[in-house]
Amino acid sequence: MSLFLISVAILIAGYIIYGKLSEKIFGIEPERPTPAISMRDDVDYIPMPTWKVFLIQFLNIAGLGPIFGAIMGVMFGPAAFLWIVFGTILAGGVHDYFSAMISMREGGVSLPEIVGKELGTGIKQVMRVFSIVLLIMVGVVFVITPADIISGMTPEWMDKQFWILLIFVYYILATLLPIDKLIGNFYPIFGFALLFMAVGLMCVMIFGDVTIPATLSEGLGNRYPADKVATHPIFPMMFVSIACGAISGFHATQSPMMARCIKNERLARPVFYGAMVAEGFVALIWAAAAIAFTGGYEELSEYMADKTAGKLVTELSFNWLGTFGGVLAVIGVVVAPITTGDTALRSARLIAADFLKIKQSKILKRLLVSLPIFAVTYLVMQLDFHVLWRYFAWSNQTLSVFTLWAVTVYLARKRKWWIISLVPAMFMTTVSVSYLLFAPSPEGFGLGENIAVGTGLAVALLLLIIFLWGRRRMLKNTK
Repeated sequence: MSLFLISVAILIAGYIIYGKLSEKIFGIEPERPTPAISMRDDVDYIPMPTWKVFLIQFLNIAGLGPIFGAIMGVMFGPAAFLWIVFGTILAGGVHDYFSAMISMREGGVSLPEIVGKELGTGIKQVMRVFSIVLLIMVGVVFVITPADIISGMTPEWMDKQFWILLIFVYYILATLLPIDKLIGNFYPIFGFALLFMAVGLMCVMIFGDVTIPATLSEGLGNRYPADKVATHPIFPMMFVSIACGAISGFHATQSPMMARCIKNERLARPVFYGAMVAEGFVALIWAAAAIAFTGGYEELSEYMADKTAGKLVTELSFNWLGTFGGVLAVIGVVVAPITTGDTALRSARLIAADFLKIKQSKILKRLLVSLPIFAVTYLVMQLDFHVLWRYFAWSNQTLSVFTLWAVTVYLARKRKWWIISLVPAMFMTTVSVSYLLFAPSPEGFGLGENIAVGTGLAVALLLLIIFLWGRRRMLKNTK
């Protein structure tokens, strides 16, 4: 219990201290009109109440990520709690806040435009394709999962294909309609439900007859069964398994959406850094709840060998929170992924519109941009789900690498304290390269752990050298 409570306390302190530091480094200008005001089109650029923007941002970046990722990632032991806390504060919050602020300063532009401006035209073209592919994968992954679950709860004629089609129709509407219609009205409700469920579970763990078997007394060692430790080393596997609860590149594709709706720059810290901390908070609760409910790491491993994370969420919620908790669990397992998938496709439309230079105020122009995205999404749905998920995990963290390096160059160019993003940029570079080389085929190259990690470090150092060389040239040219 003490490790869990200390983690929560550090997370809150991190938001107050490190979030404020991030805000100070960037240098907000409360008097500057935000894109929601200066570029208002009542489709994508709409000033919205801050509480709504926060809950939409939270649900955009969360979904099932901090729940399923934490449940599966807690098997790495107490190190998982440390990664969620310090990953959120030092990496995830920095990643989300700075990418959102840069987008806001640049007129609400999408991630590839931000990265391209800082890292070059070639990288911009790669990021355009990479981002849209990732977002389409997110849309596909989060259609199939809820459709599979709902089909098991409805009459036989409402099979999986029926629900896939119905959810996909909803995706089309959410992608095309003004953001204050479906998303603006329903997201705050579901975002609140997700937070309410997490707080309820925390209260049960603190005030109920519950023991959380997570302490540092036995060290930070891996808690996977002995026969799996070799294939599941903490580095780099944990840092990819627990993504949305600590840092996720997907977030930077979502932040520009809310950067077009926020009314003042001083509200950016509670919205963007705050939503990341809220997601870390949810991940902490589910990591602790998973081992508390099953009785320990070994028991959780045995449970997951026969059942799914979705089953654990449902059983735990009904058991601890009663019928009301069970209803919230259904919302969490079914609605949360849907509300991640629809904004993924909406973000894909915005990215495509940005690089095609097509204004989105007219419905026909939104259709023109969206139809190819919908067609590709439908085709990708025919691929094997498990293969898609494996590639999504790596590409998600790789996207954060591009974002953090772009933020670092931006801060250096503006003569601000760029170390704040450089450190997580180098760390995530090492993680992503190491994972790609270590992970088994077909998702990776299956190389030895030492070779994979050594190469990851070498790539991170090489990028550091290139950055320092470029910064030195930049300083010479501006003298």
